[in-house]
Amino acid sequence: MHEGLKDAIRQLAQKRVDPAGKEYMCLDLAETIALAERFQCPRRMVELTALEQRIIPERYQRNIGTVGIDGQMRLLRSKVGVVGAGGLGGLAIELLARMGIGSLVVIDGDSFAASNLNRQLLTLEGGLGAGKAETAARRVKEINGAVEILPLQQQADASNLVASLAGCDLALDCLDNLATRFALEEACGRLAIPLVHGAIAGFMGQLAVIEPGRPLFAKIYGAPPAGTGNVGRGVETVLGNPATTPAMLAAWQVNEAVKILAGLESGLKDKLLIIDMLSGECTTVPFA
Repeated sequence: MHEGLKDAIRQLAQKRVDPAGKEYMCLDLAETIALAERFQCPRRMVELTALEQRIIPERYQRNIGTVGIDGQMRLLRSKVGVVGAGGLGGLAIELLARMGIGSLVVIDGDSFAASNLNRQLLTLEGGLGAGKAETAARRVKEINGAVEILPLQQQADASNLVASLAGCDLALDCLDNLATRFALEEACGRLAIPLVHGAIAGFMGQLAVIEPGRPLFAKIYGAPPAGTGNVGRGVETVLGNPATTPAMLAAWQVNEAVKILAGLESGLKDKLLIIDMLSGECTTVPFA
């Protein structure tokens, strides 16, 4: 099948010119879908087979100048866990799917409420009460049918995070409480995968890339809180969550994840980036 698929892609590939005037070979989305149906294979296999021949699926053409063809292949072969599908997580899931991350695991046991409508991308007036993880899965399939997604409509905690994130290459912390954050950091350490941390409150956001074996939360937050669940929640409840703050920080989080997965260097390892959208200032705090 693979050789037949390669031949079919070459026959259907078209020459086009990008906005910079450079010629490239591409495969239309409609052709990608048709080939997946014809060869009874996942659409991601069609996209990877095209990229292996330096033929760019048209949906990723604007990614290539940034991550390159080899980087796009790495993204399609990657599996990312997103823990929390609210303000940060919903936006991050959207961006990951559009970049072409091949597989996603979304963990969230919560459902949408009216107070989420001001900032959570996945929330619609007609979808209040729906599960966040399940809604994320439906949204991803509408954005990019090549992305495989496993929605886990469950509360993340120390008892299930290692099993839930098994096989992931990287995880995103889109949580809103400290107890689960510490459990997630420990789980990523056990799985030997990077964790991209994000947190928001009011006009403030913070970001860090936590490498396996180099935990940062104790340095950032102090000792882990006793108990589980919503222990440690409070700052964002007091300061609020305008629509812009999670949008800004989710973009930073996904950008760091994409750089790591595509083989580009992250500048935030062992550092905490603090972004103040009110003053327009960014501060980087290094941790030795």
